[in-house]
Amino acid sequence: MQVLERSKAMAIPPLLRLAFRPFFLAGCLLALLAIPLWLAAFSGSISDWQPAGGWLGWHRHELLFGFGLAIIAGFLLTAVQTWTGRPGLSGRPLAALALVWLLARVAWLVNAPWALLAVLELAFPLAVAALMGISLWQVRQKRNYPIVVVLLLLALADGLSLYGLSAGHEGWQRQGVLSGIWLVAAMMGLIGGRVIPFFTQRGLGRVDAVAPWPWLDWLLLIGSPLVAFLYAAGPALSPNLWVGVLFAVLGVGHLIRLLRWQDRALWRVPLLWSLHLAYAWLAVACLGMALWHFGVAINPSLAVHALTIGAMGGLVLAMIARVTLGHTGRPLQPPAGMSLAFILLNLACLSRVGLILWLPMPALWLAGVCWALAFALYAWRYGPMLLRTRVDGHPG
Repeated sequence: MQVLERSKAMAIPPLLRLAFRPFFLAGCLLALLAIPLWLAAFSGSISDWQPAGGWLGWHRHELLFGFGLAIIAGFLLTAVQTWTGRPGLSGRPLAALALVWLLARVAWLVNAPWALLAVLELAFPLAVAALMGISLWQVRQKRNYPIVVVLLLLALADGLSLYGLSAGHEGWQRQGVLSGIWLVAAMMGLIGGRVIPFFTQRGLGRVDAVAPWPWLDWLLLIGSPLVAFLYAAGPALSPNLWVGVLFAVLGVGHLIRLLRWQDRALWRVPLLWSLHLAYAWLAVACLGMALWHFGVAINPSLAVHALTIGAMGGLVLAMIARVTLGHTGRPLQPPAGMSLAFILLNLACLSRVGLILWLPMPALWLAGVCWALAFALYAWRYGPMLLRTRVDGHPG
């Protein structure tokens, strides 16, 4: 029976053997194309073509629900195989799911009728949530049920954004996206809180792991979805003392985690320092939002971009660089150019969050170029790995 199952698995085209393959590749291709396209539209080079919700709405939506959700789906639908001991999604079902994601991206770009757009757009996160929920329920793995809850909340946030599109209400579109961003922050805190200390321990050959503090884990797990709710409901859209306190608590909580994970040796390992820097940007984003809610005269967009570029983009790039190596049977040594990619991603964030205060347009373009180059390097160095069989001959 095992020989037959292995034979069937090996007959599947490599790109469709596990979810990380199509979704990591597709997500990164979207990331490296979306920012240059947005900058071209922002500068007025594209004037006779408008995607659904306009270019600003498209920019907000696609880098979260297009790029971000693709990477999340690829990671979770691959990891669930390890968590449950059951085969992951592959073959034709995986191809169908990837096609739904692609059709939704095209529908947004060509401004398809909103009813068709809504069906295609919501089908993807709901399908991923259903697949995760079924897999976890079959083995009663309650520890990971919160992941399914966050996926369903992301679908609701996407739905709010779509409702704003159908009603012509830019504010609701924005609230849906901001709510979704902080739900992704919750996912980063949940997954990052598990894998970053584990990867650090393994990467440095430590004997003892850093023991988690359950109270802190629960505080961060509950806090970010609460922020997401406050954005969807409206109170977080304007300065609010209590929302600021919540952001401050989250920021300090993430910093405490980061300090507990520290080891000077990790700064010599690109696959580790890239993860730690990305998590640091998450703390910076929370503290930046806290300052704005406390009345400090800063643009909240700076904190949002610290989250989306530095934390989300950085964690995505660091995670997929490591996960791709492990799941294609390769040693955990990134190929040439990936250290540069990690540097470029952090330079993009520094430019968009800091340099933009003094040189607005040059900083914006520098951030866009660095972001695109970072993901182009991943696509160039890792694309062949995703399109070919594992080097150790195993399926997957």
